[in-house]
Amino acid sequence: MIVVIAAVYHQRVQQDTAAFVLAGGKSTRMGADKAFRELGGCTLLARAMELAGSVSEDVRIVGDREKFLPFGRVVEDVHSGHGPLGGIHAALATSSAALNLVLAVDMPFVEPMFLSYLLSQASRSSAVVTLPCAGGGWQPLCAVYRLEFLQAAEPALRKGRNKIDALFDQMEVRALREEELGRMGFSAAMFRNLNTPEEFERARAQWR
Repeated sequence: MIVVIAAVYHQRVQQDTAAFVLAGGKSTRMGADKAFRELGGCTLLARAMELAGSVSEDVRIVGDREKFLPFGRVVEDVHSGHGPLGGIHAALATSSAALNLVLAVDMPFVEPMFLSYLLSQASRSSAVVTLPCAGGGWQPLCAVYRLEFLQAAEPALRKGRNKIDALFDQMEVRALREEELGRMGFSAAMFRNLNTPEEFERARAQWR
């Protein structure tokens, strides 16, 4: 079933999809820029770019232009210092695509087939945001946003309100809950991100 869904998605949706890798974090707890930490022989940035490229030909990095320009097209924050919400806003502000995948650079266990499923569900829904609600809560950094999200993000950022899921009450949201993911053969464990050296070492051991 998943293979069929992925094939349908590629045929019907990919042309109107953009993908953005959020790589602008300060990596304070990691002690080094996590985008360039290596896992399984490639950097987290390379892994995230590969994942994003599996569902869209239009892949961009959201982060510092000078740092990331050697690795692809770069989008810089309009509202700097506002965390991931600022990155999502910057991505959508430069996009003309109907569906915009946002993926954190530190989610290496996300599966390409899941991204295809996520986008297929977003394309079938009128929801402004389509995202998993699994692994302990919302996963707004592995999600699909329509451009209408800017209408809520812009005023929130201007007021210094940076919490992404606080905006979900203002719009239609399509939640992919753990029960649905389980039926489709996906595990919520794929959404764990790597913030500390200890988490990274556990991920490295699992990867091996």
